[in-house]
Amino acid sequence: MNSQPPDPPGIIRDETGAQTLLGYVVDITAQDGTARCILDIEAQHGNRHGSLHGGIIACMLDNAMGFAASLTGDAGGDTRFMTISMNTQFMAPARSGRVVATGSISGGGRSLLFAEGEVVDENGTVIATATGVYRRVREGGS
Repeated sequence: MNSQPPDPPGIIRDETGAQTLLGYVVDITAQDGTARCILDIEAQHGNRHGSLHGGIIACMLDNAMGFAASLTGDAGGDTRFMTISMNTQFMAPARSGRVVATGSISGGGRSLLFAEGEVVDENGTVIATATGVYRRVREGGS
């Protein structure tokens, strides 16, 4: 029997296979148009240098920016967007603790949005930044 209380609305766990595999949590509770992906770094998240793997950082940034895009359609983040392009800059290593990727929308129109993202560690050190372009997915198709 699960003794954990249910997550409040806006906290999303295990929605996708990637999210389940990597173990990050999505938080869209801020109600300011931002979305966050939160990860507690564990051994399986490391690269051969003992730092958080860049692919995991990029995945978290993509999801944070994509969820921010989804929030432009509805408060629950259910409007579907797909990544058109993404550019990531890695600034510093993260070896342990918690990292948070935050995504926000910087411009665009009804179907194409421009997003910015940032990953910081518990000390506020910027680990990586990103920009992306996201396209609204039409109902019943791509």
